[in-house]
Amino acid sequence: MGRGRRPTIKTVAARAGVGRTTVSRVINGSELVSDRTREAVLAAIAELDYVPNSVARGLVTSRTNSIALVIPEPEARLGSEPYFSAVIRGVSGGLADTGTQLQLILVRDKGERDRLTDSVAERRVDGVLLVSVHEHDPLPALLEDMGLPTVLAGRRSAREPLSHVHSDNVGGASAAVRHLLERGRTTIATIAGPQDMEVGRGRLQGWWEALYAAGRPTDERLVAVADFTEEGGREAVRSLLERVPELDALFVASDVMAAGALMELRRHGRRVPDDVAVVGFDDSLLARHTNPPLTTVRQPVEEIGTRIARILLQEIADPDAPRQRLTLPTELVVRESS
Repeated sequence: MGRGRRPTIKTVAARAGVGRTTVSRVINGSELVSDRTREAVLAAIAELDYVPNSVARGLVTSRTNSIALVIPEPEARLGSEPYFSAVIRGVSGGLADTGTQLQLILVRDKGERDRLTDSVAERRVDGVLLVSVHEHDPLPALLEDMGLPTVLAGRRSAREPLSHVHSDNVGGASAAVRHLLERGRTTIATIAGPQDMEVGRGRLQGWWEALYAAGRPTDERLVAVADFTEEGGREAVRSLLERVPELDALFVASDVMAAGALMELRRHGRRVPDDVAVVGFDDSLLARHTNPPLTTVRQPVEEIGTRIARILLQEIADPDAPRQRLTLPTELVVRESS
């Protein structure tokens, strides 16, 4: 090691023959490490004279007064989806007048996840807000193992153990489909979100429940799964029209996908709402500017951001505070597309 260079968590991991996550767990007192491994890591720390940044800072203060807002999505999605900017506004509002700094961190690959792990291990932040959660994302469990307060916008499943705030996705989707049924539509297809996300599964479940209760068909031909992008919505419409050309209504699991669906329906000569009625989900600013303006399910995205920020501050102040699990109501907003 070059003279003057401080050892890092990566250096310790290499010396002990373990991964950086294991080193992080040892530093933070996790029980998910064998005695033998813990001894190897502690020996490496002693040999290298490794001192986490948090230890040096701890001589002055035990807090950084900083939290991380982590979004495990590509940068393109961050810029194209109004959902993320609304969450960020809500989080900023929830932190107002608290003196807490907000770090925005994108985690797009393993390298960036490792850097986040290092940051957590050295306690450069007091807690994490995690947005856009996928079912098998290792980050929530990793952060929990490391003992860092973590709150989610959304959840991995109905069994989510971490504190979280999400919208009533099932109820909102069901309301959208009931609206289409009340408009006299008979063949109602859906463009669902990713099925490795609870939000995608929940909105698909709401579509299914409303149709089942009305005695309407719910077969697989009526379902296309996309990725919450505009192009995903366009591709899904092409697929649905090939399989079910007689469809006369469409529930789309996000406004961004619905905007793509509207353009593709127009390209295929389908008039909205005369031939095909369309309902989206979010009630983002985009919904008011589509052609025609989009009927959609309003979810309180800014409020989600505000709530998760406040819950995280509570858990930082009191690590023994009970976990909170909040479901916020949704509301159907009717416009010209249906």
